[in-house]
Amino acid sequence: MAAEQSMQTPATAPGDTRIHNIGYRSYDGPRLGRGYARLSLYTQSLRGSYGLGRSVKSKVLPMLLFVVMCVPAAIMVAVTVATKANELPIDYTRYAIIMQAVVSLYVASQAPQSVSRDLRFKTVPLYFSRPIETADYVRAKFAALASALFILTAAPLLVLYIGALLAKLDFSDQTKGFAQGLVSVALLSLLFAGIGLVIASVTPRRGFGIAAVIAVLTISYGAVSTLQAIAHMENTGDGIAWIGLFSPITLIDGVQSAFLGATSAFPGGRGPTDAEGVVYILFTLGVIAASYGLLTRRYKKVGL
Repeated sequence: MAAEQSMQTPATAPGDTRIHNIGYRSYDGPRLGRGYARLSLYTQSLRGSYGLGRSVKSKVLPMLLFVVMCVPAAIMVAVTVATKANELPIDYTRYAIIMQAVVSLYVASQAPQSVSRDLRFKTVPLYFSRPIETADYVRAKFAALASALFILTAAPLLVLYIGALLAKLDFSDQTKGFAQGLVSVALLSLLFAGIGLVIASVTPRRGFGIAAVIAVLTISYGAVSTLQAIAHMENTGDGIAWIGLFSPITLIDGVQSAFLGATSAFPGGRGPTDAEGVVYILFTLGVIAASYGLLTRRYKKVGL
């Protein structure tokens, strides 16, 4: 009896480890891997850029900005149809340049929403646990914001194009102009998305990110426009094009005036020459590539 009792004592002694079957079951289904995870992150980020799947409060600003972008185009179409004009009041390539304040405000509001919350709540390392990697995260976020910007800037061009066809304007001219406008806003979307995400990724505070993006986009444009005006007054026309390299919106203006047949908003209407235009397109692509590289480097550090 004593021997039996001594053998049972270790099994009931406090501090012993016991294994209980609490009902966990292994997953035997398909594992979709990195591609599916990247696509899911892209889809959710794109939906979030317009507040879809989020609270009503989150939908107000992006939807309002979308309407503000499209309403002037609808008014122009109505005027064109009512007056039976022979052309639209504005070229397709000029629309986003004129509405740059709305585009900048959208970038400032949505770039921090895309990345700052992940930094603030320290969820980035969870993304990188498996199977997604740093490059997947950056590509998904970059592509989502660029796609959201393309929707914002291409929608009014579509309104103009449909209106022009309803007004029975020349089909070939309108189709060519519409295609040039799409190329322009696609490049603008990539450039603004890259710059906005790089700035927003610096701080986990969304408010600081919004202020920083607005400051960079508006101050750079104001400074460049002022310097170009001074150069025009001083009759130093050659310097106007080179000054335009230092603002995102003037970069796009220079590229489309050099290669897409658009009229330039530079002082005196003097856009870049063909040689200067090559520098503009290379500089624009370089900024986009640099933005992607900086984001990748930033999130490699965050994910450690």
